[in-house]
Amino acid sequence: MNPQELKSILSSGLLSFPVTDFNAQGDFHRAGYIKRLEWLAPYGATALFAAGGTGEFFSLAASEYSEIIKTAVDTCETSVPILAGVGGSTRQAIEYAQEAERLGAKGLLLLPHYLTEASQDGVAAHVEAVCKSVKIGVVVYNRNVCRLTAPLLERLAERCPNLIGYKDGLGDIELMVSIRRRLGDRFSYLGGLPTAEVYAAAYKALGVPVYSSAVFNFIPKTAMDFYHAIAREDHATVGKIIDDFFLPYLDIRNRKAGYAVSIVKAGAKIAGYDAGPVRAPLTDLTGAEYEMLAALIDKQGAQ
Repeated sequence: MNPQELKSILSSGLLSFPVTDFNAQGDFHRAGYIKRLEWLAPYGATALFAAGGTGEFFSLAASEYSEIIKTAVDTCETSVPILAGVGGSTRQAIEYAQEAERLGAKGLLLLPHYLTEASQDGVAAHVEAVCKSVKIGVVVYNRNVCRLTAPLLERLAERCPNLIGYKDGLGDIELMVSIRRRLGDRFSYLGGLPTAEVYAAAYKALGVPVYSSAVFNFIPKTAMDFYHAIAREDHATVGKIIDDFFLPYLDIRNRKAGYAVSIVKAGAKIAGYDAGPVRAPLTDLTGAEYEMLAALIDKQGAQ
C-alpha cells in the first residue's frame, strides 16, 4: 500500500487502537491478542493501530514490539489495515519504523519523542528523519512534547512525501484551524484527544471528521453507532450516548492519571476479552471503579 492509498483510507471512517494483551505475569499474550483482533476487525473500523498509546507502546521491549506487529499484520491481513506505533529517541523510532515496515505494517503513527524538551526545528528534524527512513505512510501525533506548528508541518510536507497524516492530541483549536487551513488536503486529519468522541462533533465542524476510538475495544457496536450519528449529524443520538455513557465514563477515567488506558483494559475484561493488567507505571482500576464501569457497559446492551 503506497502512502497516498493509506491517506485515502484514513480520510474517512472510524479508527481504533487495540489494547495489547498481557498474561498474569505481564508478558505478551499472543493468543489473546489474536482473539481480540479477530473480534474487533469485522465491526467496520477503517484501520487499526497496533502498539499505539492505548496499546502501551511505552512499556514494550523491542522483541515484544516485533511480535505484536507481526501478529497484528498476519491476523488482519485480509480484513483491515494495520498501522504501527513508533516512538522514543530518533534512532529508536527509526529502528521501530523500519521493523514495522519489514513486518508488513501499512503505515506508522509517530508518537511524541521521549522525555526531553526540544525546539520546533529539533522536533521537525526528528519527524523528518523517521519519515525518510521508510517508504510507507507516516502520521505524526501532535501531543505532549510534540507541538508542531502549521509552518513547520508545511515544511515537513514538502520534504517528506510519505508524511500523509496529522493526528491532534492537543485540543488547541486555534492551532488546529491554522494547520487545517494552511495544509488543506495535503494531510489526512485525525482527532486524537483521549475519549475523542466527546470532541467529535466540534472537530467535524473544523473539517476533521475522522477520529480514533478507545472504547471500540469493548463496546465496538456503540462506538460505530456513535461515529455514524456524528457523520449524519444526528444530534439527538449523539447527545443521548454522551449523556448515558461518555460523561459518566469520563467521571471514572478522570479519577487517576493514566486511567485513559487502564479503563479501556478494564472495559475489555468486562466485555469478555481480558487483556490482563496494565504495566507500570500505570495502575489498574480499583474494584469499586471496575464495578461502576461494568454497570455502565451493561446499559449499552449487546455488542
